[in-house]
Amino acid sequence: MPLRVTIKDVAAQADVSYQTVSKVLNNQAQVSPETKARIWRAVKKLGYVPNHRARDLRTQRSHMLGYSWRPDLPHQVNPIMDLFLLSMVEAADEKGYHILPFPHPDPEKDVDAYRDLMRTGRVDGFILSSIDYNDPRIKFLQRENFPFVAFGGLQAESDLFVDVDGARGLELATRHLIAQGHKNIAVLAWPKHSRVGQNRFAGYVQAMRDAKLEMRAAWTAHVEGTFEMGYATTHKWLRAKTRPTAIVALTDLLAVGAMRAIQESGLRVGADIAVTGFDDTPMAQYLTPALTSVRQPIWQVGQRVIDLLVRSLEQLPLTETQIVLSPELIVRESSLK
Repeated sequence: MPLRVTIKDVAAQADVSYQTVSKVLNNQAQVSPETKARIWRAVKKLGYVPNHRARDLRTQRSHMLGYSWRPDLPHQVNPIMDLFLLSMVEAADEKGYHILPFPHPDPEKDVDAYRDLMRTGRVDGFILSSIDYNDPRIKFLQRENFPFVAFGGLQAESDLFVDVDGARGLELATRHLIAQGHKNIAVLAWPKHSRVGQNRFAGYVQAMRDAKLEMRAAWTAHVEGTFEMGYATTHKWLRAKTRPTAIVALTDLLAVGAMRAIQESGLRVGADIAVTGFDDTPMAQYLTPALTSVRQPIWQVGQRVIDLLVRSLEQLPLTETQIVLSPELIVRESSLK
């Protein structure tokens, strides 16, 4: 046996052509399950390891996928984005790709980073998140005809995207509060330039309109999704002459800030003022009281994003191009009387 097993050695062992072996290893072959199993047995028996460097030079591809997102503040962690990244890394590895993550604190300026990665051939495609309206990254990549898949709120702008129905999530949370007997429901929303935030906010509006409940401007706050903003805004509401009896928040961090303000005011979360969050981060179940939250199928999102992008890159059939997944409301003590 030669020192380095080649694809032709695998083909001889499996009694097929080396072209068939290549296609099977790259998930491009339509062969019988028996033939595929025979090839993989030969790979395992011979200890064959693909020469990715030679393959990349031949195909002029890097097999790297760039992932860009807007970073949180240095002292804050984002377990949802961490899980999303881990899911993508695992899915990409299974398909012979790797993830190159890079943050974009300013989308207007960061287009240069995309341009550099594209022109130096370091990535084959991009995954985008933290999308705003008229996002310059989207316009740039579309103009350059460079492959990308978006996560979140791009139905009107991207041909390929995976999203969670945020409007449905906020609608579920708001309807739950209404079913608990609440009529004075405030909302801690994201800034209006956030496409994802506006999509979630629409669910609150829909539920309130369906119930014919008043949406007071004073109880609608479009703020950054931080603990501090949830805390400060809720304190302001509690000092007003008339206060809300329930608060629906677009993130768990906003909800936790609201809970702290309520408790510091001598009121009880749930019994006096109900609170719901969004994301169902790991901390939600360990708070006192435990936080009712909207759970996103974030692991599934990561898997679907990579599958969509790789299929596009390798020109494989796309059964779906615009995927919207459903969230789930996890009810806990923070929203119960």
